[in-house]
Amino acid sequence: MNLHDKRVKILALALAVLVVIIGVRIFMNVMSSRERAEKATQGKSVAVPTGFAKRETITPVLTFAGNLDPVWQAKIAPKIAGRVQNVMVNEGAYVEAGTILAILDSSEIDATVNASLGSVYDARANLEQAETTLARFQRLLENGAISQQEVDNARFARDMAAGKLDSAQGTYDNAYSRMQGTKVVTPHAGFVVKRYYQEGYYAKDTDALFNVADISTLLVKINIPEGQIGLVQIGSVADIEMPAMPGEKFQGKVTKIAAVADAPGRTFAAEVSIPNSDGRLRGGVYANVYIHANDKPNALVIPQSAIVMREDQRTVFVIDKDNFVKRKVLTTGYIGNGIVEVLEGLEENDRIVIGGQNKIREGSKVKIDEEGSAK
Repeated sequence: MNLHDKRVKILALALAVLVVIIGVRIFMNVMSSRERAEKATQGKSVAVPTGFAKRETITPVLTFAGNLDPVWQAKIAPKIAGRVQNVMVNEGAYVEAGTILAILDSSEIDATVNASLGSVYDARANLEQAETTLARFQRLLENGAISQQEVDNARFARDMAAGKLDSAQGTYDNAYSRMQGTKVVTPHAGFVVKRYYQEGYYAKDTDALFNVADISTLLVKINIPEGQIGLVQIGSVADIEMPAMPGEKFQGKVTKIAAVADAPGRTFAAEVSIPNSDGRLRGGVYANVYIHANDKPNALVIPQSAIVMREDQRTVFVIDKDNFVKRKVLTTGYIGNGIVEVLEGLEENDRIVIGGQNKIREGSKVKIDEEGSAK
């Protein structure tokens, strides 16, 4: 081993020892500072507000957000391809179900319809003639004037004529249906939100010509967390507020709740319906939804300010009979309107710290004054 390698190893070892020494000194300083803070806290009289866990009837109000969507909306496309001959409505117009929105050029289809209708008449006449011939041959057979073979041939001719009539009728029905397809009709009442083509444009049967929306009822689609699904049911009342219409409140109801939760968030898709017969509301507007859940009588509640989060757990500082502070982990239910429903972790009339939790720590001893504050 040469001298250079020895020097490198010695230098690396010295650096490692130095790092260890520095780490130990930092750790000792941190622990010393923590001990001094604890001693200072224990020796100082710190005033923090307190309260009690109590039972009361609560009406949970669940908050969600979403957009107002039309109860029905669709892009209307023609059944066939063709040139737009007449546009019958403009954007913003209200249309009833069955209203003709546009008409495509039907000159070629009209000719096809007329030709196929002529074929139907011709096939029907041939069938009538074949049936007359068959009837006559059957009478002649009874009189022994012709053979059975001739009657069979007449019956075969009648069957062939019937088949040709069915074929001609099918061709005509198809052509007539295509002719009807030149009229673009809305299947549902609503407002014409968008018109995509003008007169003279050639539209394919896959091209939407109009967008029609029914806003007589608007929907807000929300996702209800698993922990709150028990508070909501079909028919639950909801208040709707929109930043676009400050100071105004509208009312709706929960009209749909999914039977199965969506993974992985374990939320239930739901819809809130808002009547809009006067048309004041518009689709696509952002809205806040407040659902009034069923009353929960005799619920144990504490102020929301009492909660201290620790490692994703909701905890609270409880003052025991000897005035020592102890941290307890809670199982909570509804949280909102400044209160927290406690399912597990507290008893009724437990004294808790509701503010200034940064001034105390678990094990601190406090003094309760006459007004209920802890010192």
